[in-house]
Order: sequence, then C-alpha cells, then structure tokens
Amino acid sequence: MRNFILGTDWGEDCDDAVAVRLLCRGHLAGEINLLGVGINTRTEYSAPSLYAFMENEGCIRPIGVDKKCPKSDWQNRYQPRLAKRTDKRDEDFEDAVRLYRRLICEAEGKVEILEIGFLQVLAGAIASGPDDISTKTGLELFSEKVSRIWCMGGKWTADGEKEFNLSYTPFACKAANYVCDNCPSPITFLGWEIGANLLTGDTLDKDDILHQALVDWGTENGRESWDPMLCLLALIGDCERAGYDTVSGTAWLNPENGTNYFKRGEGKHEFVIKKFPDSYYKDAVNSRIE
Repeated sequence: MRNFILGTDWGEDCDDAVAVRLLCRGHLAGEINLLGVGINTRTEYSAPSLYAFMENEGCIRPIGVDKKCPKSDWQNRYQPRLAKRTDKRDEDFEDAVRLYRRLICEAEGKVEILEIGFLQVLAGAIASGPDDISTKTGLELFSEKVSRIWCMGGKWTADGEKEFNLSYTPFACKAANYVCDNCPSPITFLGWEIGANLLTGDTLDKDDILHQALVDWGTENGRESWDPMLCLLALIGDCERAGYDTVSGTAWLNPENGTNYFKRGEGKHEFVIKKFPDSYYKDAVNSRIE
C-alpha cells in the first residue's frame, strides 16, 4: 500500500478541508496509508480544528505543527467552530519537521509527500541533521525513502508568474527555492491554473461538517479546488490516468519574491496540464467527498 504524508496550510482557506476529506476517505477505504499530517502555518485554532475534523471523519492520524512558524493573523472562519469539538491545544502537537522524519523512518516501504501549503516543513525535513530518530540526514532519508513529492504550487502558464503557496511570505519563497534546488525526490507540480474556477463541494449534504466549513468560509456553492485537485491526482498516482498531460524539466523559484520558472527537457520536475473539461475533474472530486 502507498504511504502518504500530507503538508497543509490549514489555517484559513476551506479547500484544505475538502482535500483532507479526500485523503481520509482514501485511507479508510484502504486505498492509501495516510501516515500523518504536518501543518505548515500556525494559528490558535489550526491544529485543534484539524484534529477535530479528522476525528469526525473517523481518521485520527498523527499531526505535527511548524513550531518555528510565528502565529498568523489570518482570519479564521471555519476553524473556531471545529476547535470547540476538542480539548486539544496547539502545544499538544509534535513539531512537524520531527514528525516528517519520524514517519519516514518508521514507514514500511517508500513514502510520498503531498504539499498543499507552504514548503517550510518540507524544506526543514530535507535540511535536517541526524537526531535521536535517525543517524541519517534528511537528504539521506529522502534519497532512500521518499519516492515522490506532489506539490500544489506555482503558476506554470509562463515564466515569472507567482502563486500563493510558493510566494506568500519571505519564508515561503526561500523554502520553495530550497526544495526545488535540493530535494532529491521527483516533484510533480499542480499549478494555480488547474484548480482556479473549478468549484467542488457544491453537492454536499447541508448537515455535513464539510459543508458547514464551506458555509463559514463564504462559499456555500463550492470552492475553487487547488488542494483537492492535487490530492485527487496523488490518490490516482498516475498523471495520464488522472486526466493530465505532463511537461518535464527543471523548476526553480526566485528566493526573494517567489516567481517561478521552468526549463523544459530532462529533469526531475514536472507540471500537469488538464486534458479534459473542468466538469470531468469536478465530478471526480465530488463523487469522493459526498
């Protein structure tokens, strides 16, 4: 069975919640083994609300928090309601870089990492040194055990574009640059252009906790689907079967402002291009979350 670790900026937008449901459903169905989730941003409600959401899904998995990340002043819309469902607090959760190292070491077989937020935790795990978990560096662990990175990030319609996950803060810019330059594992990017204007979650039952998250966010009729599209692609595990063409080569990011660039040809990176109308992917996501 394929082993997954998820990294998410669970702190504001509700498309993360749709994505987490996809993975929880995949885990519960025996399609994947979701090892754990690392939160790469931080608000008062992030970790407790994610824990409560996953508990409601019947899919309690280890959760880590980026302890080096200053608490964000993001406007929490759906997280406070979820956080009231648990007594857990931010300080109850493991450091996310440590979580990545531990889960990679403990996993039987290879691990795939899905990133639907900022890349500081991923970068920190790659750059990490030996510790009580393993005598190996992060670079050694990734070379040996991480078979692929699936990343919702970038805008690959042209060079010099910018996308939120890879450019929002100076930390995000530098982390994305570091990952592109140093990660030994192949990376598949799903860019902003894939999920924009593609609404999912509009067919949920009104009593569904996920529907309430969309309502709290202000998108009762569905939310643009960047993160769910990445998770659906990773669940299928094959770009062609998932409905995409791919462009191979080498991606890099400006570490100062997060603008992305791509040199086509041989390389360990690729980005995807939709082959079908948006309705094809919309139906595929909605059928898995209802």
